[in-house]
Amino acid sequence: STSKGSPTEGEDPSVSLFREFLRLKTVHPEPDYDAALQFLDRMAQELGLPMKKIEVCPGRVVSIMTWEGSNPTLKSILLNSHSDVVPVFQEHWKYDAFSAFKDAEGNIYARGSQDMKCVTIQYIQAVRRLKAEGQKLMRTVHLMFVPDEEVGGHKGMESFVKHPEFQKLNIGFALDEGLANPDEAFTVFYGERNPWCEYNMHPVYDFRHPITLHNLKEDLEFEGQIKKWCKEAGEDVTYKFAQKHMNQNVTSTKENDPWWSAFSGACKAMNMTLEKEIFPAATDSRFIRAVGIPAIGFSPMNRTPILLHDHNEFLNEQIFLKGISVYEKLIPALASVPAHPAEA
Repeated sequence: STSKGSPTEGEDPSVSLFREFLRLKTVHPEPDYDAALQFLDRMAQELGLPMKKIEVCPGRVVSIMTWEGSNPTLKSILLNSHSDVVPVFQEHWKYDAFSAFKDAEGNIYARGSQDMKCVTIQYIQAVRRLKAEGQKLMRTVHLMFVPDEEVGGHKGMESFVKHPEFQKLNIGFALDEGLANPDEAFTVFYGERNPWCEYNMHPVYDFRHPITLHNLKEDLEFEGQIKKWCKEAGEDVTYKFAQKHMNQNVTSTKENDPWWSAFSGACKAMNMTLEKEIFPAATDSRFIRAVGIPAIGFSPMNRTPILLHDHNEFLNEQIFLKGISVYEKLIPALASVPAHPAEA
């Protein structure tokens, strides 16, 4: 059956693995993180990579698989993804959102097919292929799988980037999720603003200032305006920030930046067109950037309608498989960035 159970006959093993991961109900408000951890443990064993688990708060575990490079003293590459998915309104779906149903066109319907279980499996399968080819990378590569990205990331990621274990990873550059692009081009996200949030049934306002147009001074002036509005509305009108990010770090996309040059050069070599954008949402990249690490959001999903958080989220198996090949080229390119003078 294409809807559940054992892999479909003749199906690419990577697609079968993707569909297996999609069937794990890591959905809010009660994600089955144990199932995800067991799955990732199995992946680490299959890849022959050590896996470290850090419980950053009760029941919330960050898992890190590490492929040590030939020069582990150099800054490492972080491939970040999250295992949780947003809730589902099943009545709006054509198929069971956790069946990973594949239709005749090869479209795989499941919550998380775009956001972002595809990328998790693409990382794993790209590393599996590179290891099978006998490739040895210069820089260490970490595959990090985090919980609770979809609920603002605070519980998991924010506490973890301040954790001593995170410092030990010695990260120089990170890849995280981006958006699908319905055109030929692949969209790269290199800076972002405040996350969407829902807060205690009070009216919620979500202000996201593009960092290209605003600076810290203007942000503070804007907050002054909010104070003034509240005062004018009456003494009992108050406001508070559910989340507030004043960090202005943007990842460099200058041609002479070694990380960007490696990333964009590998894409050019694959005849891929890139469009740079500042992500309007907020992935866990914001916490990585806040500690000064350059991070780019990238999901190799072109020719795909954007259905993150939407009903009938799907990804075509051929687009998914092409994405593995993309990471198979990107990972070695990033892990081969020559040592900077500061690293020598």
